[in-house]
Amino acid sequence: MQFDWELTGKIVWCLCLVAWALIRWVPNRRSRKVKIAATSRTLSERFSMTVSWLGLGGVPAVWVFTGFPAAFDHAANPILVVLGLIIFAISLRLFRLTHKALGAMWSHSLDLRENHKLVTSGIYEKVRHPMYSAFWLWALAQPFLLANWIAGFSGIVGFGILYFLRVGQEEAMMEQRFGEDYRVYRTRTKRVVPGIY
Repeated sequence: MQFDWELTGKIVWCLCLVAWALIRWVPNRRSRKVKIAATSRTLSERFSMTVSWLGLGGVPAVWVFTGFPAAFDHAANPILVVLGLIIFAISLRLFRLTHKALGAMWSHSLDLRENHKLVTSGIYEKVRHPMYSAFWLWALAQPFLLANWIAGFSGIVGFGILYFLRVGQEEAMMEQRFGEDYRVYRTRTKRVVPGIY
C-alpha cells in the first residue's frame, strides 16, 4: 500500500487553518472590547479582503473537499509536503508573535482603536508588518501542500492583491496618526522581510 501524500498535504493544510483560527480566537475577542476610533473600510479594502479570503481559504477548501478542479491536479511530493508544513509552521509562529505584540490594538481591517499605540517592540522590532509576513508564508506554503495548481497558487494571487492594495494605505494611516514617530520607525525597519524588503 502506497502512502497518500496528496491526502497528507490536505490534512496538514486543514490542521494549519484550525491552528490559525485558534491563534486568532482570543485576540479577536479582546480587540472587540476596544472601540474603533478610525477606520478605512473602503470598497477597495472589502474587495481585497474577499479576494484574499478566496485565495487562502475558499478556493483551496473547494479543492480539498470536492476535488474540483481536478484537471489541474499534479503528483504530490513528500519533500514538498514536508517543506509546506515547515513554512506553514513558521507562519503560525509569526501569527502568534504578532498577536502577542499587538494585544488589543489588533484588527483584521484598516482600523485604529481608541488610545491606539504604535507597537515597535517584540516582532515589530524586526519588521513593520509581521502579520503580512505570516500571510505571505501561508500563501507560499499552500502550493507545497496542495497538489493542485489552482488551489496551490490561489493564495499567492489572492493575498498578493490584498497586500499591494492595502500596505500603502495602512502606512499612510499610521503616519497620519503617529507622525514623526512612525516616520522614524519606518526608516529603521523593513516591511515584511527583515533587512531586505
